Amino acid sequence: MIGADGRIRPPLGLLPAMLALGAGGLCIGTGEFAPMSLLPDLAQGTDVSIPAAGGYISAYAAGVVIGAPAIAVLGARLPRKILLLILLMIAMVGYAFSAMAWNAPSMLTARFLSGMPHGAWYGVSALVAASMVSPQHRARYIGYVMLGLAVANVAGVPLVTWVGQILGWRMSFWGVFAGLVLTAAIVSLCVPSIAADGTASPVKELGALRSPQILMTFAVASVSFAGMFAVYSFITPALTEMAGFSLSAVPWILILWGAGMVAGNIIGGRLADRALIPSIFGIIIWNVVFLVLFSLTGSLQLPTLMVLFLLGGGFALVPALQSHMMDIAGEAQTLASSLTHSAFNISNALGAAAGGLVIASGGSWISTGWVGAGFSLLALILMSLSVYITRRS
Repeated sequence: MIGADGRIRPPLGLLPAMLALGAGGLCIGTGEFAPMSLLPDLAQGTDVSIPAAGGYISAYAAGVVIGAPAIAVLGARLPRKILLLILLMIAMVGYAFSAMAWNAPSMLTARFLSGMPHGAWYGVSALVAASMVSPQHRARYIGYVMLGLAVANVAGVPLVTWVGQILGWRMSFWGVFAGLVLTAAIVSLCVPSIAADGTASPVKELGALRSPQILMTFAVASVSFAGMFAVYSFITPALTEMAGFSLSAVPWILILWGAGMVAGNIIGGRLADRALIPSIFGIIIWNVVFLVLFSLTGSLQLPTLMVLFLLGGGFALVPALQSHMMDIAGEAQTLASSLTHSAFNISNALGAAAGGLVIASGGSWISTGWVGAGFSLLALILMSLSVYITRRS
């Protein structure tokens, strides 16, 4: 149903619809991060070494990077609610397959399949959320969609990790599967039906790749979170060997980081609604400052806790960049929105690889902050070029 103001009216109201979209983000985000904490169990269960099991994380990221644009292009003419339900069903198959995997090749395949709907889910959910609110509140509600991913780090990942430690890693995947089934039911009831865009086509969606502004924003997203992932990938040895925390304290500290992500997600959406481009620049500069402070203070416990919470606040960049991508996407909304999340997973790979390289070359566990600051400075330069190109065009 479309209101007089042009907004889509959800059947049961805006709040249930947003909770449905957020629930999908919670399940998908939990499924992305929980295997990282269960990696030794996955390695043992599929009879490979822990470093080799790291390939399961890479397989998921590859699924995101490839699946987001592919599904967005192929599903361009589908009604968005139908597309959301298809994405959830693909994820269900991926997590059921993950729970039943019997060796390394089957787990790699399952994790790749699980990752395929990730970017498209967040991209399409953002479009649905934006269609239900006035334009001046768009970024705020995109932030609420992304809140599911932030909450996953506070609640979903610790819960599923605990289940895996008590009942075995297969039950962790079945838990995510059950969450996806429940989410599909809620989406069916609460998310409004939005007619397919009759003018949409794969050709129009792919046309986004000819836009310099979209390509530059994709580049910004591809490096802007590399700093966060450079630190996150090696946070356990940094906390235990540099700051002197016990291993048992690490999960609680990661919850603190997740709480910062939740706060940043909410605040970032509100800032982006008020001043989008200045907010993007401000958040990137914020990340530079606190990544540097992580390297400078990472051997001190209290400053480390404060810095990690504030680093989590840098997640505010997600709704801002997503909203910016929608502004410049033109007729390729589905592809452009999904590309943002492909880019974030490129950031994941870049940050982990660069951080590992610096540590292998003799850097300390907290030297990853310098690596991250370098990536954020690069994002600042790329964003400046993007704004310049936009103004010229």
